Amino acid sequence: MPTTFRPYAPEDPVVMPPSLRDWLPEDHLAFFVSDFVDRADLAPFFAPYEGDGRRNRPYHPAMMLKVLIYAYATGVTSSRQIAQKLETNIAFRVLAANNMPHHRTICAFRQRHFQDFRALFVQVVVMAQKSGLIDWGKVAIDGTKVRANASKRKAMSYARMNKEEKRLQSEVDALLGQAQEEDEVDDALLE
Repeated sequence: MPTTFRPYAPEDPVVMPPSLRDWLPEDHLAFFVSDFVDRADLAPFFAPYEGDGRRNRPYHPAMMLKVLIYAYATGVTSSRQIAQKLETNIAFRVLAANNMPHHRTICAFRQRHFQDFRALFVQVVVMAQKSGLIDWGKVAIDGTKVRANASKRKAMSYARMNKEEKRLQSEVDALLGQAQEEDEVDDALLE
């Protein structure tokens, strides 16, 4: 008896779901990032755009923040790689609502809002830890695994928590510095 294969017709049209969001599982990290940014105070990100209205129409800051935070959380730090992911990755497309900013736009947004973005990114990591998405046992912001003490006798004191937050802040700074360096190297090689 011959083998029966599942249907395979790459030229047939695909019936897409009504929303890209339907392509991701409900507990996907992209939804956590999206919800967090939607609830965050984004006033500092809107302030530079207030004015007389003669500018080009910029991308919405919430969209840019969602894309950047998700990119960094998944290990994508180069603006060129982020722009490429916006074209090829469903989660990135969901967060960007099918917008595809150029790599220079992504880099310029990060540079323009560096301090505010840095503070928001730390808040995201802390909130992810509190909600159980990440565990202090292994936090891999920049690929570095951090060992944690799981002893109940050594519960985290307020002073240790502050020290840990400062360490986390330095890791975020290193990640953002790496992103800037990658963009500069990419620009030098490709332009």
